[in-house]
Amino acid sequence: MLLIALSVLLITAVIAFELYWHSRLSIAKFGWAFLWQSTWDPVAEEFGALPFLYGTLVTSIIGLLIAIPIGLGVAIFLSELAPRWLSDPITFLVELLAAIPSVIYGLIGIFVLVPWIRNVLEPILSATLGFLPIFQGAPYGVGMLTAGIVLAIMVIPFIVSVSREVLIAVPRSQREAILSLGATRWEMVWIAILPYARSGILGSIFLALARALGETMAVTMVIGNRPEISASLFEPGYTMASVIANEFTEATSDLYVSALVEIGLVLFAVTVVVNALARLLIYSVSTKRGAIRT
Repeated sequence: MLLIALSVLLITAVIAFELYWHSRLSIAKFGWAFLWQSTWDPVAEEFGALPFLYGTLVTSIIGLLIAIPIGLGVAIFLSELAPRWLSDPITFLVELLAAIPSVIYGLIGIFVLVPWIRNVLEPILSATLGFLPIFQGAPYGVGMLTAGIVLAIMVIPFIVSVSREVLIAVPRSQREAILSLGATRWEMVWIAILPYARSGILGSIFLALARALGETMAVTMVIGNRPEISASLFEPGYTMASVIANEFTEATSDLYVSALVEIGLVLFAVTVVVNALARLLIYSVSTKRGAIRT
């Protein structure tokens, strides 16, 4: 069993080494400047990852801002409020949504979301919140806002599924104790359930974030694939996973391939850092909760 556990570390180390080794040309030429240069010109062989870092982070943040309240609300409803005859089929459908291939979400995004966002949502946002730079510009339909909404739809099932399991695992004595003091159902959820399940809920959110950071096909189909940085969410953008999927077969020089692999190395590092921070946060929350109990 120890060898099997150590094999996970070995696989992770091999992935990191292979990404570094095949990106060494780009690392040697651009150095750390690769991370903050915004030029992406394969003809002149000038490469910078900043537009892709920006697109990845912005679309992931949009997705989480939409997905967290919806996902937690659905999880609380299914675990605490819904009758069994209703919660079981909805839970099955939520798990089914998590299993749908991302290319299906991309097709739904192209044929359903993009026309609706271009003709309805973006004009409304521009008319009501157009004084903000993030809601200014022409309503293209494809862009970072659309990609963020697609990511939210994709990660909501992860938040619902994991959070629901965590909420159900809260001991019945927690509920009975607070109800015996005269609390309502909502007060029971707010005072007794959510604090107890906080670390698990945070874990579900970071699991969703990791999924959003690495999502490729669905985002590629709706984000517009333009390597530029714009304050407007209506404008097309690009993500790290999307540029690798789109341009790897078109890379005609060793430096071009090396730059794409270095973007993969950066994405790998970002994912590792996010997961490490998630573990530290969950550990911190669990430690404080244990200290309060003692």
